[in-house]
Amino acid sequence: MATFVLVPGAWLGAWAWKDTAHALAERGHTTLPLTLTGLGEYADRGTPETNLETHITDIVDFIERRDLHDVTLVAHSYAGAPVTGAAAQLGERLKRLVYVDSAPFATGMRMLDLMPPEAADQLRQQVAADGGGWLLPMPPFEVLGMSSSLDGLDQSNRELLRARATAQPFGTYEQRLAGPAEPHPDVDRVLVTCNDFRELLHAGIPILASLNQPPWRRFDLHTGHWPMLSAPADLADVLDAAVS
Repeated sequence: MATFVLVPGAWLGAWAWKDTAHALAERGHTTLPLTLTGLGEYADRGTPETNLETHITDIVDFIERRDLHDVTLVAHSYAGAPVTGAAAQLGERLKRLVYVDSAPFATGMRMLDLMPPEAADQLRQQVAADGGGWLLPMPPFEVLGMSSSLDGLDQSNRELLRARATAQPFGTYEQRLAGPAEPHPDVDRVLVTCNDFRELLHAGIPILASLNQPPWRRFDLHTGHWPMLSAPADLADVLDAAVS
């Protein structure tokens, strides 16, 4: 059986993994969702200095404090950035990396690099106007849907997401990934694609080309960008298959 450490994406906390974690535990796996600084139940721990390095440290400390080994480290969406940084520091504690509708970052990358300059400027304006200069509130669903698939999110999912989401410390989007970005060479590498990201892979974008070939293994989910909410049991099935 596997040990899963589940890292949520932007605006989310460990709560988002509840149903998927439960389904994995029923299969006999150890499931450990975590909440990053400034989010979820730790929203009050965030400060204007909270950044990508803060979240990398969160993940490394979470695993080292528990003396975990043979870890399957799962990143959803934004979490691909801090998970990439943490993976480079975890050495032989790490058995497997799983990116859920996400991808590893290269050294020097930041979240804002993944969007057009005008979109990044709009986020900065939102942070200045509504986030006290350092917090990025979750946008309305009609705005989220312009860049991320909402497929499978029914009304109850949307109400839960809106009610539980917390503003993202914007330093996590602005800071570039420093230091090495490669895990131990023996780490198994898995990609779980949802609808929009799968289309990007098929589009032949050069920066994503390596994800379509070994050592990467790929599993597809036919749902939107938040599978732990829209298809939690299906996501658990895929994660279980990835470690079997």
